[in-house]
Amino acid sequence: MKLNPKATILLVEDSPDDVFLMKRAMKNAQILNPLRVAGNGQEAIDYLSGVDKFADRTQFPVPSIIFLDLKLPYKSGFEVLTWIRSQSYLSLTLVMILTSSPEERDIAQSYRLGACSFLIKPPTPAMLSELMVSLKQYWMNHNEFTLPDEAA
Repeated sequence: MKLNPKATILLVEDSPDDVFLMKRAMKNAQILNPLRVAGNGQEAIDYLSGVDKFADRTQFPVPSIIFLDLKLPYKSGFEVLTWIRSQSYLSLTLVMILTSSPEERDIAQSYRLGACSFLIKPPTPAMLSELMVSLKQYWMNHNEFTLPDEAA
């Protein structure tokens, strides 16, 4: 099945400027899915755990896609990714690293820990919009998904 157009996307990003640019790029790419933002690694884990202010799953649903920066306060992107992959209910969640680091060791570590994709933040807003169009085409229009209860 295709990704539900109402499926939530979680952006884990500590830079308000990058959050703004990502929201604009998603809008330009006509990615209309609900977007939630976690401003640091611990907040991302809290959101995904549904604790404290994130307990209302109607308001803070489990995301189908997570864009995860690596350089985050409190818990790094690697720590968040390791935690995500240790949670059975998140085993089928797409986690895409979206970071400014082009380091080969970061790329390799991300894939070892279970990232589905590693993306380097483009240098311009227009290039970020192009990236979001490409992601929409692949992940939302062509890729097939399954739900956890349908998995073998």
